[in-house]
Amino acid sequence: MARKPSIPKGTRDFSPSEVSKRNYIFDIVRKHFRTFGFQPIETPAFENSETLLGKYGDEGDRLIFRILNSGDFIDKVDDVTYSSKNSASIAPKISEKALRYDLTVPFARYVVMHQNEIDFPFKRYQIQPVWRADRPQRGRFREFYQCDADVVGSNSLLQEVELVQLYDAVFTSLGLHGITIKLNNRKILAGIAEVIGAGNHLVPFTVALDKLDKIGEGGVKNEMLSKGIPEAAIEKANPLFSLSGSNSEQLEVLRNMLSVTEAGSKGVDELGFILNTLEEIGLQSAQLAIDVTLARGLDYYTGAIFEVAAPEHVQMGSIGGGGRYDDLTGIFGLQNVSGVGISFGLDRIYLVMEELGLFPSGIDRSLELLFLNFGEKEALTAFKMATKLRKSGVLCEVYPEAAKIQKQLKYADKRQVPYVILLGEKEMEEGTFVLKDMRTGQQEIKPQKEVGNLSIKS
Repeated sequence: MARKPSIPKGTRDFSPSEVSKRNYIFDIVRKHFRTFGFQPIETPAFENSETLLGKYGDEGDRLIFRILNSGDFIDKVDDVTYSSKNSASIAPKISEKALRYDLTVPFARYVVMHQNEIDFPFKRYQIQPVWRADRPQRGRFREFYQCDADVVGSNSLLQEVELVQLYDAVFTSLGLHGITIKLNNRKILAGIAEVIGAGNHLVPFTVALDKLDKIGEGGVKNEMLSKGIPEAAIEKANPLFSLSGSNSEQLEVLRNMLSVTEAGSKGVDELGFILNTLEEIGLQSAQLAIDVTLARGLDYYTGAIFEVAAPEHVQMGSIGGGGRYDDLTGIFGLQNVSGVGISFGLDRIYLVMEELGLFPSGIDRSLELLFLNFGEKEALTAFKMATKLRKSGVLCEVYPEAAKIQKQLKYADKRQVPYVILLGEKEMEEGTFVLKDMRTGQQEIKPQKEVGNLSIKS
């Protein structure tokens, strides 16, 4: 007996209905990307391992899917390395490529390789799948799409302002009101680490802080201790966990707290500029909130960082995020090219919209009209009529077999087809057809020659 097939954990098949709904989100996101002046690019599904490794921190590197070399890959491993059973030593010898972890690092590689063809500042968008060896859970998958928009070649904070506007425009069009765009700045975090005496532990400090919503305050403090951050420094960081008030009030607290650090003061100024400018311009539906515990655990962020939270009554992690990276291209040899970008979490956005019932009715309808099949001669006429209807944009098909009418109607019902056309022997003789509304049962007799002008209200 054949073994029942399966798919890897963290991956999914998508039904026609799910694909239609996902495409609805893609189309709205893509429309706004273009409206804001971003240009599309695509990069390979896999990159050279050296392109990806070391760019996401230790935790990110552990989640990268590596691809085994083709052929007898073990043959190139010497006996000493093989017998050591050390994966860090063996991996480079048996795997030279890896599936992309995100779209940002491949984009940085793209910019470096195509720098002579690019007009800076370069605004690109990219909608492609990425892969992470993460633990699957609701809203977290091992294969998923990212929808990214980035600008490289400009230090202006107006780019951050525009990206917040882009978030606001997309979520407003999707009907996702009540989202909160959280903002922070890595310079603020660096300043805080310096003030509390943990300046030499910035990376473990931010990585632990980034897990606050997952493991809570106690868990964050325990992880900081385990990474060598002094207990006295952790105690000094206590105000971070209880910072409250309006955005302007929180900025003032941070400004006073970080006045002795150059990096921290600059971060406060940058965050203040973004918030003040957006307040002046105004947003359609999104709310802005400072979140000083927001760290975005990726090592390449250097300035403003963003994270989008779903409406409060929906239990879901972040549905978008991003930030400023001052020298990501520098790791590939192109220095002093600053960039900033954001990403939309398609899969989580889908789940939120499904839960809130935000998809338009009939969005997953793949067929508007079905010709019933009464025989070979009638089917030929039906195909000619269907050709005319398709030219006018009607989604239609002819049932392939002259099966029992009840079976054909059942098929139409399962496909949720709003209209069927009956074209039997009598209609052939009279040059007419019967249009039946499957929702009401109402029928109309119409001339075959006028089928091209048929108005379908689905």
